[in-house]
Amino acid sequence: MSTDKVKAHGSRRAPGARAARPANGRVRRAPYLFLAPAVVLFLLFFALPIGYAVHLSLRKVEVKGLGLGAGARDEVWAGLSNYTSALGDSELLDGALRVLGYGAIVVPVMLGSALLLALMLDTDRVRLTSFTRLAIFLPYAIPGVIAALLWGFLYLPDVSPFYFVLDRAGLPQPDLLDGGPLFVALSNIAVWGGTGFNMIVIYTSLQAIPAEVHEAAKLDGCSQLQVALRVKIPMVAPSLVLTFFFSIIATLQVFAEPTTLRPLTNSVSTTWSPLMKVYQDAFANNDIHSAAAQAVIIAVATLALSFGFLRVANSRSRQEEAR
Repeated sequence: MSTDKVKAHGSRRAPGARAARPANGRVRRAPYLFLAPAVVLFLLFFALPIGYAVHLSLRKVEVKGLGLGAGARDEVWAGLSNYTSALGDSELLDGALRVLGYGAIVVPVMLGSALLLALMLDTDRVRLTSFTRLAIFLPYAIPGVIAALLWGFLYLPDVSPFYFVLDRAGLPQPDLLDGGPLFVALSNIAVWGGTGFNMIVIYTSLQAIPAEVHEAAKLDGCSQLQVALRVKIPMVAPSLVLTFFFSIIATLQVFAEPTTLRPLTNSVSTTWSPLMKVYQDAFANNDIHSAAAQAVIIAVATLALSFGFLRVANSRSRQEEAR
């Protein structure tokens, strides 16, 4: 059979069959239809509030006379004056320093505990692994306000069972809601609530390591500790970077814990953290424009720190791959 006959034979259709029409329009519109709900939600609840906050941060209220009567208070253009005032605000800077000290305790302790627990659960000698994972993860399911209330009452000497035991044993009873121990008390709440989530992320990465890698390490004579240090931890480095990234963002946005403990102690001021300062200016001092500028500064600082950390982590990973 010649080539022309083959083409002619292949081009024949069965009787009654209809030619398939490519629905190019539908195919092209389908991805946009699937993305439309996410795009609409992103614009309404993320992009639009950010744009409105930037708009408010560039304006201020101008008071005429005593500020009484109609037209006595006008919203005018302020430029960058709100930003310069916010950057020079000592309360905002002090709150940022307190959050950095708080993060210096929370991030290494929480990630170190999560890594240790994940490595322990990944060994063959552990029993009741499912129950243990659930027990460690359960504090993460408790809202931050409720967790802060629970721990806050445990920190109060009059109602805490820990202080009762210390008193019976004749041991000193430290005040965890005053001075330096306050950082430990707040950090404990964050570590207790966030370790389980980070542990699950790291443990999932450990479970994804092929069994052949573990067997090869054991055949080479590596102990459990050597396997963990030389095999497991390097292979779950991307998960550690991810959890560290999330921990930084959560630390810079700390709000619920100090706000909940503030009625229990005088050591937590209304401007203890940057977000508490934003809340105080916006809803207590009725200075929404200054609060918007501070919120934008906090968002930019968080973005810069997160992006810088990701750049450093990516550069190190590329160097290791090049080796």
